[in-house]
Amino acid sequence: MNGLALHERPTEPASWRIALPHTTAAVPTARALVRTALSEGEHAADSDTAELLTAELVANAVEHTAGRGPIELVVQLRSGGCQVEVHDPDPAPPGHLTRPVIEEPDVWAEGGRGLLLIRALSSSCGHRPTPRGKAVWFTLPAVPAQRRPL
Repeated sequence: MNGLALHERPTEPASWRIALPHTTAAVPTARALVRTALSEGEHAADSDTAELLTAELVANAVEHTAGRGPIELVVQLRSGGCQVEVHDPDPAPPGHLTRPVIEEPDVWAEGGRGLLLIRALSSSCGHRPTPRGKAVWFTLPAVPAQRRPL
């Protein structure tokens, strides 16, 4: 028999990859891709949290990389949840993503909380160099099916 039988599950994680424009228009596009990807997964993570954290990563990439090329979004569904990566052309590591925060953000500032949200709401996060810059990522655990919204 060619292909998978109906009762078999693929052994490889499902993955989506998309190049995004280096503009603020990338943020809603990225959120929509994450929402679609998580709606198709059997072991899906919380879509609202994934969308929020993805929006933060993409907005940071747009704001802090000076338009030097496209941004790439990678979403991987795994049996234990999902991992989202945002690739950008700047090799510099992101602010306080993996280092302890020494000072609290200014309560009156419009920005400065995105990486704190990612650290607080993800099960893990980090960054790594890539041949064309860096990838910043977070993971979220799967939400049991009975707790997912319909």
